[in-house]
Amino acid sequence: MWSIVKPRQMKHNITEVSAALIRDGKRFMICRRPEYKARGLLWEFVGGKVEKGETREEALIRECKEELDVRIKVNGVFTDVVHEYPDITVHLTVFNASIAEGEPKLLEHCDIKWILPSEIPLYEFCPADKTILKKIIDEFNSDD
Repeated sequence: MWSIVKPRQMKHNITEVSAALIRDGKRFMICRRPEYKARGLLWEFVGGKVEKGETREEALIRECKEELDVRIKVNGVFTDVVHEYPDITVHLTVFNASIAEGEPKLLEHCDIKWILPSEIPLYEFCPADKTILKKIIDEFNSDD
């Protein structure tokens, strides 16, 4: 007798999230989550949830204005990943971006850093970002 194996069911609906890989030469921006939030004090890329009626790009532009008070230019998708946390499953789309106007301010995060790919191991990132960080390192190493 044959049995059907079902794929593992995710515990949560998938939440669409957009994030920005903002570069300045060989450095890129990372932001530290506030202590009171889920995954508090971990580092991440700026961004947030896509609201109903928004495109991923529109959500990212809005989030960067709300969180950093900057206007960004979105330059296409860098990569995307689906990650299941205990409390939420996210489909995280990371866009290449640059700051078009303004200086980043700490409106949401507790810290901002500009780091080189070689400095990634010095910071503790949100688990969903691990694959993205590996791609950044691989891309940087292929540029040499």
